[in-house]
Parts: sequence; C-alpha cells; structure tokens
Amino acid sequence: MLVTKEPRRYRIECSNWPDFAAECSVELDIYHSSDCLHIHYYVDEPAVVANCGKDMEHVWEDSCVEFFFEPVHDGVYFNVECNCIGHIYLCSGTGRSERVPVSEAALAGIRRKSSFPPGPFGLRNCRTQWDLSLDIPASVFGLESYDGVVARGNFYKCADASPFRHYMSLFPIPTPRPDFHRPEYFGDIIFD
Repeated sequence: MLVTKEPRRYRIECSNWPDFAAECSVELDIYHSSDCLHIHYYVDEPAVVANCGKDMEHVWEDSCVEFFFEPVHDGVYFNVECNCIGHIYLCSGTGRSERVPVSEAALAGIRRKSSFPPGPFGLRNCRTQWDLSLDIPASVFGLESYDGVVARGNFYKCADASPFRHYMSLFPIPTPRPDFHRPEYFGDIIFD
C-alpha cells in the first residue's frame, strides 16, 4: 500500500472467515501531510450498532473500523479501533495480550468526524451508509513525520454485536478463526 500526499482509495474486502461474512462495502481514502495521517472510511452495511459513548470502551462490538500499524520494525504495533460515532480504543504492544493504552493526550489529539450525530444510538437494523474520518498526528505513533516511513499494518471492519456479525480486512489473514492481532499477516505501508 502506498500512502502519498494525495488521497488514494483502497477497499477492505477480504472476508477471511465465511461464517462471519456480511454484505458490506468498505472503502478508505488515505493520505498524509507529513505530520498527520488522514483516513476517511466509507461504509455500507446491513445494520449499524453504536453502544459505546466514550474512548477506550469495547468499540469493536459496535460498527467499527480499525487500523493496526507497526511504524518501526520492532514488533510493537498500535491498534486504532474506532466506532461509527468516533470513539476510539488505542493501545500498543507486541501481541494481543498486555496491550498498553496510549495517553489521554494522544487520544485527544486525534481528530474524528462521523456522518452520525454524537451519542450512542444502539442498533439500527437496516442497511445504512456512513462515513468517518480520522486525522492521526505522527506523534501518536512516536514519529516526528510520516515522510519516508516504511511500515507494516492492516485495515479492518468488524461489528461483534451486530445481527450481521462480520470481520473484514484489507490484507488477507489465513487463520481458522477471526483474529486481527496477527502482525505476521500485516502488509507493507509505504509513505512517500
């Protein structure tokens, strides 16, 4: 994946686990402005869920988009998980267990904008289109700039509490069960 200073569109379309597939369409535009990464997700799904109304709650149970990112090849990756109304869960670590939450200041520095009004609304059990943009400062990942960074990562879409539970990824994950915490299947993310 190439990330330039102009938006490029990618599709999150790998349904790696047939038992957890739903008719979803997920695209993202991504670009950087040296000190900030800009991601804009466009989602169409059969139902939408928003129960979490604060950062660091279980946003992956809601209609959620995620970006797992290993900015430096040291085994430490960040999981940026955001529900459809803009609440984020963000930690770092080398695997699924023993994740370390980022600071409140880092969370507060991420600008989010959702097509939904603020506040949880529960389940809307009908086909819904929504979009969400995130502006993530390089400092959140311990970087001074995104310029020239050669990283690894993956992008995901999930909704654990949806009646149409699903798990999708940009890069394939060939595991028997859904598991996004698999850095061995991250793809290259190259910043110009």
